[in-house]
Amino acid sequence: MKEDTLMNFFNENTEKIVSGFQTISNIGTVEVGETPKEIVWQEGKVKLFHYVPTQKKINKTPVLINYALVNRYDMMDLQSDRSFIKNLLDAGIDLYILDYGYPSHLDRYNTMEDHIDGWLNDAVDFIREKNQVKKINLMGICQGGTFVAIYTALYQDKVKNLITLVAPFDFDIEDGLLFQWSKGMDVDKLVDNYGNIPGSFLNAGFEMLKPMMKFNKSKNLLSILDNEQALINYFRMEKWIADSPDQAGETFRKFIKELYQENKLIKETFELGGKRVVLKDITVPLLNIYA
Repeated sequence: MKEDTLMNFFNENTEKIVSGFQTISNIGTVEVGETPKEIVWQEGKVKLFHYVPTQKKINKTPVLINYALVNRYDMMDLQSDRSFIKNLLDAGIDLYILDYGYPSHLDRYNTMEDHIDGWLNDAVDFIREKNQVKKINLMGICQGGTFVAIYTALYQDKVKNLITLVAPFDFDIEDGLLFQWSKGMDVDKLVDNYGNIPGSFLNAGFEMLKPMMKFNKSKNLLSILDNEQALINYFRMEKWIADSPDQAGETFRKFIKELYQENKLIKETFELGGKRVVLKDITVPLLNIYA
């Protein structure tokens, strides 16, 4: 930007910029995931939350949400007036969500078996027992959707309905840089050297998928500098994006090698804990939303 153009920009927007600094100073701490909930089960870092109902339950079958290991489940509840969680509660859904926490170096050997055949299965059993039902509804988001589909293939007797949102199953595609990069990734070298895969490393990769997105967001920030509510929502999203847990090394290794690189789910050669997973054998009602 030329010097005279830059000066004109600041001269034309001085009032808005000054007002923006004042607005930002008044905002204070921005919170996400504020819909009331309580911990009802915990094992180590893994927690199961039950959301406080806002309406009378429409049926006795509860829903368990399983989010991806990348970023945090707060995406479902960023702001109260546009909260997926709150909308489900207001519809009379009895709702639980699983939080895998923040893996430390001690957790580098946690596997997909630990996540799916361990914590997820234990949480399902807890909910079944607490509500005195044989089956529950499972909802999985992104990578979490892949996990619940694998779980359902192994434990159909515990699942009434399966709902997946933007969840990958067939990894042998070329649509999207993420699939292309993963196929050439030396995941063994990454895991052997890092242990856990840093959340910052994964976030850097996601940013490279859309390199202009961060620039455009910063560019558009000026237009909302004098709008406190819009600024709060902007900061909520940025806080969620920056909140990226590391991924347990062995879980990441199996997920990338056997799904992204070898596409074992579709080839029907994927195994979890010595048990073969065949998605086409799932007979419970399935709703898969990918767009």
